[in-house]
Amino acid sequence: MELFNAIQSRRSVRNYSPQEVSKDLLHQLLEAAVQAPSAMNSQPWAFAVIQDRELLNHYSDRAKAFLLSQMDQHPSLTKYRAALANPDFNIFYNAGTLLIVYAVPNGPHPEEDCCLAAQNIMLAAHGLGLGTCWIGFARPLLNLPEVKTELGVPAEYQAVAPLIVGYPAGPVAPIPKKPPQILFWR
Repeated sequence: MELFNAIQSRRSVRNYSPQEVSKDLLHQLLEAAVQAPSAMNSQPWAFAVIQDRELLNHYSDRAKAFLLSQMDQHPSLTKYRAALANPDFNIFYNAGTLLIVYAVPNGPHPEEDCCLAAQNIMLAAHGLGLGTCWIGFARPLLNLPEVKTELGVPAEYQAVAPLIVGYPAGPVAPIPKKPPQILFWR
């Protein structure tokens, strides 16, 4: 797939077929991730993969409960109250794979560098016929000390990009994008 075509046609996928993503394809995505640029070539990332649907459902329920408990401190979440309170809503959209990009405290800008790695993953996945979606709802839960302990993640690592990966159940319609806002051009 040609690069600009991939950039313009990639979409966030929220409906997946039950087909599992192979370890080989996931390794290809991780290889694409580590090709991302990083400040001072610090490469401050680590990765985790969950392909256990029962565990993903469990973490979805816990993430929803945690976010609902935080509504008072984060008013921006209020518009999601109904979805988060819905027992049938799965924050991972029933995808079979969650790939998490963790920032390792190394280098001057680990979180930004991890975002670059995540973008490589999403574009590479699209090129391989896979869909992805960045699940911001998962991040607060994944960064709780007790969840890091459960998953064997070092305490100082930070979940930056929880990405679901899978085979899209169907085509995803394009969403209109705003033109670039150019502040100056000198």
